[in-house]
Parts: sequence; C-alpha cells; structure tokens
Amino acid sequence: MTAAQGESGDQEVLAQVSRRWQALDPVLPDPSFPIAAGGERFTAGPPGAPTAVAGCGHWIGEAGTLELCWGTAQRFGLTARVAGPDVGGALDELLSAWHDHLTAQDGLDLDDPDTSVNLSWPSRDVAGVRALVRHGLQPMAVVAVRTGRAALGEGGDLPPGVRIRRAAPADLEAVIGLEHEVVRYDANFGQVIDRPWTTDALRQEAAPALAADEPWVWLAERDGRPVGVLHAQRPADAGWIAGLTARAPVAYNLLTGVSPTERGGGIGAALTARFHTEAAAAGVAVTLLHHTVTNPRSVPFWSQQGYRPLWTIWEISPASTLR
Repeated sequence: MTAAQGESGDQEVLAQVSRRWQALDPVLPDPSFPIAAGGERFTAGPPGAPTAVAGCGHWIGEAGTLELCWGTAQRFGLTARVAGPDVGGALDELLSAWHDHLTAQDGLDLDDPDTSVNLSWPSRDVAGVRALVRHGLQPMAVVAVRTGRAALGEGGDLPPGVRIRRAAPADLEAVIGLEHEVVRYDANFGQVIDRPWTTDALRQEAAPALAADEPWVWLAERDGRPVGVLHAQRPADAGWIAGLTARAPVAYNLLTGVSPTERGGGIGAALTARFHTEAAAAGVAVTLLHHTVTNPRSVPFWSQQGYRPLWTIWEISPASTLR
C-alpha cells in the first residue's frame, strides 16, 4: 500500500467512525487524529480497505513535574479509531499488533514498574470492551462531562458554619495542603502517584493560578478553617483537553477535595455548584474533569453533580503486562 492509499484509507475509516460516534454519543469530537511523525501505524481489516487505524506513541515524563503525579514516568499510548462492522475483532487486531511492536523494541524496560500502556476509548462504545479486557487493560479513570443541565442537589444551602470564597495568593499553603490530601487519597486506586515532589509541583501549579485576577480557585471554610478546595481552568487554559469533545467553550475542573473529616457533608457539592455558576456566567458550554473509576466516592459524587463518563482510560502497569 502506498502512503497516498494509506491516507485515503484512513479518511474512509474516520468518516465511518464519525458516524458511529455521533450515533453513540453526540458530545464526542470529530475522530480525526494525526499519527506522530516516526510513530508506528497499525491497521486492521482487508488489505487496501482497512476498517480500523491506530497510531502509538511513547511519552517520558520529567522528574519534579505534576504530570508525573497523574501516572507513570513512561507511558506507551495507542490512539485507535475503529469503524466496523466487527469493532471488537478489529480492535483486538490492533491491540495484538501494538503488543508485538512494543515487545520487539530494543532498549525498552517494559518490566519497569513505573511504565504503563494506555488507551482512551469512548465510554459508550461498549463494542470494544471485551477486546480491551482480553488484552489485560483495565478501566482506571474517566474523562467525565457535564453539558450544563441541572444537577441533583445543585445550588443547595451551605452546611452550617461553612462559607465558600474565592482563594487569594495568601491562601497558597492552604490550597496545596488540601490538594495534596486528594493526591494521597487517590493514590490508593492505582493511577495517581504521590511523588516525593508532589507538594512542590502542586505549588508551581497553584501559585500562578492564585496570582491571576479572580482566580478559578475556591476555598470552603468552617469557622475560618480551610476544609475544601476546587481548582478549575477557564477555557483559555483548558485548550489541552478541549479536543476531547465537540462542544465549546470548555472549562476543566483540575482538582476538587474536602478534608477527610468533612467528606460527605455537602461541602464538595457546594464548591462544585459555585464553579458551575461561574462557568455558566463565563459562557462555558461544557465542563470536563478526570476521576478514577475505582474510587468509591468519585463515581456517585460526580454523577450527582451532573457528570457522566465521556472517555474511559484503559491502562495497565507495568507495560510488559499488555497481552
């Protein structure tokens, strides 16, 4: 197959995927994606008439950064677009080719516990789930979406003795202390990692946010004591994730946390309602956030705030455990 034929075949697959995705979930974006220069390309289906196309990439993080608190230091990712008619069979073929490609690479320590393989798959595209499980991947997290509809309990009264206010630069240590509590708790569920530099990395993220005019960071206080935080990004700062949905503009909830002794008392819901009110006033059409699927608090809480899974992040670590 020539490069031109491959590109033409990709476009035909993507057109079919677009129709499938719109039928499954109209909030999904256009499925077009670039395969990075030098990255391996895989196809499935008859020669010259592929039904699926994928590209893989290798990401290495930099020590000291917050990104390394959200996953392993080395990540091998697959971007897969599967048309049909046999979605599961085509995805299985892509995953097998990816596995063979990774294991054939020289100089990669796939047994390193700080490595992982991952694939983001539309949450409502259940036709691919059995193939993902068969290759050892596990649903570790979701990108959840809220399109602005009213949420259960949203806008209710604050718990007695609690107030919510916009955070300021003087609140930096309180903000990062509460955010670090979230990292420590989420580290129990296998994807988030509490690194030695977590506090410093959170400080580097929070300090410029708090220095901005009217920062999108809110603190909940009980009798003047910080007990909860919500840190979000305006559309101007959320461009890195905006491509995961067809709706715009997009705001992103970076992190929400409540002190362990205060969980379950309505503070998280009140913080989220304040964020939603501000986002609506700014003309935001859709809000996104990540949460782990194994956290027993996250799934019911975010559902009650009007969020539902848009993308599921399938992952396994170390990378050598991909089948």
